Order: sequence, then structure tokens, then C-alpha cells
Amino acid sequence: MFQIRPAGARGHTRLDWLDSRHTFSFGDYHDPRHMGVSSLRVINDDTVAPGGGFATHGHRDMEIISYVLEGALEHKDSMGNGSVIRPGDVQRMTAGTGVRHSEYNHSQTKPVHFLQIWLMPNKTGVTPAYDQRHFPAEKRQGRLRLLVSPDGRDGSIATHQDAVLYGALLDAGETATFQVPAAHTAYVHVARGKVAANGKALEAGDGASLSDEGEIRLTGIEHADVLVFDLS
Repeated sequence: MFQIRPAGARGHTRLDWLDSRHTFSFGDYHDPRHMGVSSLRVINDDTVAPGGGFATHGHRDMEIISYVLEGALEHKDSMGNGSVIRPGDVQRMTAGTGVRHSEYNHSQTKPVHFLQIWLMPNKTGVTPAYDQRHFPAEKRQGRLRLLVSPDGRDGSIATHQDAVLYGALLDAGETATFQVPAAHTAYVHVARGKVAANGKALEAGDGASLSDEGEIRLTGIEHADVLVFDLS
């Protein structure tokens, strides 16, 4: 089964400092048909105005991943972490028993564009934790690079969920393939650009859920930044 989630059908939150598109139900946007896929609960496509941001707020029992596309995102949390997340960086925060954090645009002159991704954990009540790593563009160009995994293999970020996340940069004509394990569902999200996924065109903001497909074949139509989730 190949089911497309068009970018234009996503939920939308617009504030003076925030433009956010919600692939799945989030906040005031609720659609019982789109509550997530397997353990993947949230993909928010956020653009934050210069100087704007999310004031300190709390989370618990959630694996939260930030993926910056453009600009710089400033992070502070109750674990004592303070960092700036830039394109090519992947940040994972395990909320566990409870954590408070803030996220602000690091720039006073340029917007920051990033994806916030939530995975439901496979174990609740764990100790909060933080990790951030840089994955150079040349390591993602024309191939799917492992970014997040349950065991942190191959230099990926470990998380408390059996989900696996890959990222690829594809120029026009470049192809990357992924073998979907039996009984798993894959979810493709096009962060930027345009690709063909098993022959079907997907543009920036589009997503697609694939089950019983066996293989995902991604071919760049124009330069694209693509994420692929392997969900058990």
C-alpha cells in the first residue's frame, strides 16, 4: 500500500513569529484520520521568525528529534544543555521522566526552518537524555545515511524506540533504495525539493506511508532533502 499525505492537506498554525505545518494531529489541529504512523507521532514543519521561539515548556515520555533545514536553532533545557543546531545537525532529546526546554531562532535577522519529530518511546519513565551530532552533506549525498537507530550503530544517534531514521540528499537523476523489512511500515517525508518514490512524484512537505512495498526507490527530480522512517 502506498498512501500519500499531500503537503497542502496538513494542519496549519500561524502566529506572528511561527508558521507551522502539521503532518499529523498536533495542538489545535486534530484529525482522527491522521494521528501518526506506528511510533511516529509528530512531524511539524516549523519556520520561526528572527528572534522568535518556543518559551520554556515541558515534555515527558517522548523521543523528540530536531532536524534543521535552514538557519540556526538555539536550544536550552533543564538537563543543563545549551546548543545551536544548524543544517546537517540532528538533535535527539529523550524526555523520559520529564524535561523542560526552550527553542529559539538563534538569529535576529534570518528565519530558521526546521522539522520537529516525535517518536513514542518503547519504554516510559527513563532518565532524560540529550544527544546532537552533525551529518555532513557529502555523507548523505546520493545515499540514505543512518541518522537515528535503537542501538546507535554506524555513528547514528540512539533512541528509546525501535524506529530507524535515514536521511538522503538527492540531485536530479540520483537514486537511493531502501529494503523495507517484512511486516514493517516505511514513511517518507520530503523536507525540500522533489523526488519520485516508486515512480510517484512527491514535493516538499509531502509524505508517503508504504507497507507491503518491499523496496522504496527514491529518485531526485530536483535537489531534494528526504527522510525515510523504518517503523516496526
